[in-house]
Amino acid sequence: MQLSGFYWKTALPNQILPIEMKFPSDLKYTKEHEWIRVEGAAAYVGITDFAQDQLGDVVYVEVDTVGETIEKDEPFGTVEAVKTTSELFMPVSGKVLEFNESLSESGGDDPTLVNTDPYGEGWIVKIQLTNPAEVEELMDAEAYQKLVG
Repeated sequence: MQLSGFYWKTALPNQILPIEMKFPSDLKYTKEHEWIRVEGAAAYVGITDFAQDQLGDVVYVEVDTVGETIEKDEPFGTVEAVKTTSELFMPVSGKVLEFNESLSESGGDDPTLVNTDPYGEGWIVKIQLTNPAEVEELMDAEAYQKLVG
C-alpha cells in the first residue's frame, strides 16, 4: 500500500502547481528525509520524494563509506543538486555494503534516478543492519506525511 498526497509547488512567479508525492507504507522515514526498506538483515536507504523535490535536479551522489560501519544519524555521503549540496544521514546503524552503481560516475552515471524513482532504482546504499531495533524508532508513512504536510 502507498499513501499519497498533493502538495503545492511554485513553478514560476505567481504560478503554483499541485504535485503528488508518494509515501510507500513498506518504508520507514527520518526527519532528515531519508527512507529505509528492510529486507532481512540488510536494508536499502535513499532520500524521500519530498527531499528530492526540495533539492531539485540531482547531478551527483557521493558515497565514500562503502565497507564502513556508520552509526545512526551520522553522515554517509552527499547528494549534489544544481543549487545545493546536502549531506546524507544514516537512518539506523549499519555497515555500508554497496553504493548504487547506477548513480555513480563509474557505473551507470545516472544520479537523476534519485529524482525520477526515489523509492526504486534511485536507492543510494545497501547496508547490513547492526542494531535492527533502531528501525522501530523511525516514522511510518503516515507520520512522515504529517511531518512534511
